[in-house]
Amino acid sequence: MIVAAAQFTPVPGNIDTNVRTMADLIRSAGAEGARLVLFPELSLTGYEPTLVHGDPGLHLAEDDARLAPLRDACRAVAAAAAVNGPVRAEHGRPGITSLVIGPDGGLLTRYDKRHLYGFEQEVFTAGDRDGRFTLDGVRFALATCYDNRFPEVAERAAADGCRVYLASSVLTVDNDSFEKVYPVRARDFGLRVVLANVLGRSEAGVCAGASGAWGPDGERTADAGTADPGYALAEV
Repeated sequence: MIVAAAQFTPVPGNIDTNVRTMADLIRSAGAEGARLVLFPELSLTGYEPTLVHGDPGLHLAEDDARLAPLRDACRAVAAAAAVNGPVRAEHGRPGITSLVIGPDGGLLTRYDKRHLYGFEQEVFTAGDRDGRFTLDGVRFALATCYDNRFPEVAERAAADGCRVYLASSVLTVDNDSFEKVYPVRARDFGLRVVLANVLGRSEAGVCAGASGAWGPDGERTADAGTADPGYALAEV
């Protein structure tokens, strides 16, 4: 199976434009054989917690009509996509939510980030369960950015039979996770780790992509580079 780790620079608060970009990436990666496309944290709106806090119009529903181009793209190339944005929770604030859209356009699962960081705690609701789904017989785990700082998240994934660990993140250029988190989680728990990180400036700071994957030995197996939008294709 091939997973595409996607990266681009989201337009702050412009869901429609970001969805169009993401749909194009799904179609392109699917045409190259990707069965799943992973996107960065809050890529539907950009990582802009202050903007999301002040504009309820940026809060999405699981079946939101604005996501229709993503569902259409998944059906067009028979690929799944893990997309992330502020999605309404059952009570109160939205979650920082990964929605996994299946190859048929249906919803495979929802995962809300469990470990909120800094100002996120004032804007979003933390999730209370781990993210899991199965595609083509492969069991996947979902985690979002700060979640990955907690080794027990990956430990539970491995114990639960997951083979691939999907990390949607916003990592600034000075973040040490590329060396001290993702390869370590892969090596310590025998997982294939796939990371999607954004490009450009956001409320978090400046990010430089480097989306890609690590094998169970902790070695890099795919790297999208630090300059251009697109994706890295990783065999998992």
